[in-house]
Amino acid sequence: MKAPRPNLPAFALAAGVPGAAESVLPQPPPDAPARLLVKVCGMRDAAALAEVGALAPDFLGFIFAPRSPRFVGDVLAPELVRALPSGIWKVGVFVNETTENILATARRFGLAAVQLHGQETPAQCEELGEAGLLVMKAFSVGQEVDFTALLPYVPYCDFFLFDTKGAAPGGNGAIFDWNLLSGYNLPVPYFLAGGLGLEHAAELAVLRLPGLVGVDLNSGFETAPGVKDAGRLGQMLLALRTNN
Repeated sequence: MKAPRPNLPAFALAAGVPGAAESVLPQPPPDAPARLLVKVCGMRDAAALAEVGALAPDFLGFIFAPRSPRFVGDVLAPELVRALPSGIWKVGVFVNETTENILATARRFGLAAVQLHGQETPAQCEELGEAGLLVMKAFSVGQEVDFTALLPYVPYCDFFLFDTKGAAPGGNGAIFDWNLLSGYNLPVPYFLAGGLGLEHAAELAVLRLPGLVGVDLNSGFETAPGVKDAGRLGQMLLALRTNN
């Protein structure tokens, strides 16, 4: 059984996120407008982290995959991550890492969630969930999506994330055909990722796809790998939160 998640946003509870029923947050009022959750990923610059944290996105992602140009490594002090507002979910992004190392990193940086971007198994997702972490499993999308391949993960993941298939496990900076998700019929809500930028704000604000609850923003808002443009991110958050 996962630990209670007192900071889980009320709209995630309404969306049916597994485990959200344990939250102490009240149900949103019936007339409350739905809006997309926003995850800003690939943070590694201290100054940008402070500026983006002040925008209060729902999730902030930190990449712990050594081959990534946004690899946290020793660049970002754990204390800076721990000092972020409690209302922001701190997410560690890993690629084919051991459960032991993931948990050690989570303890060091005060992470509440993990995003798995490799060939991690349902069993590992279960292990991490039982350790009290929110689990997000990423899947790459090319010309089609095989939803049956996701079925073994359904009992053990809080979110899925669909990213554009490319040379790297993630962060390829290109969008995929979102209509491929129009037939999604699984109970796990998901994030949309892959090359999202400010130019997509209007379309995303009115996008309605089954299971879609959030967007993942990364390279489209950078001045350099891992350095986010808080001004442009602020415009994006305003657009999404105003029009949803």
